[in-house]
Amino acid sequence: QVQLVESGGGLVQAGGSLRLSCAASGRTFSSVVMGWFRQVPGKEREFVAAIGRSGVTTHYADSVKGRFTISRDNAKKMVYLHMNSLKPEDTAVYYCAARWVQVVGPGVYDYWGQGTQVTVSS
Repeated sequence: QVQLVESGGGLVQAGGSLRLSCAASGRTFSSVVMGWFRQVPGKEREFVAAIGRSGVTTHYADSVKGRFTISRDNAKKMVYLHMNSLKPEDTAVYYCAARWVQVVGPGVYDYWGQGTQVTVSS
């Protein structure tokens, strides 16, 4: 079992930066693939980024590639999403997720956080 709690969302101007954090509980954190997703009201949840167990393998959606960086600290049971050059279209609720299947990318995830709001003003 993995429990996830996101933090770090807020209001930022276009071109600015934010760092989202996801704190995980459970002894199996280092065994799961971690991901970030986002959702705008009325739209489907969208894959943003994922990272493998060791932190070496990452995968990004084309819309954020080169602007966002995912990282993890297994000792602290934390996952981060560093967001740079933010655009108004990045505005969404961002969710942290975890899964047992060792595929670093979009798809079905087993555990989800409650989400944190990111708003980018133009």
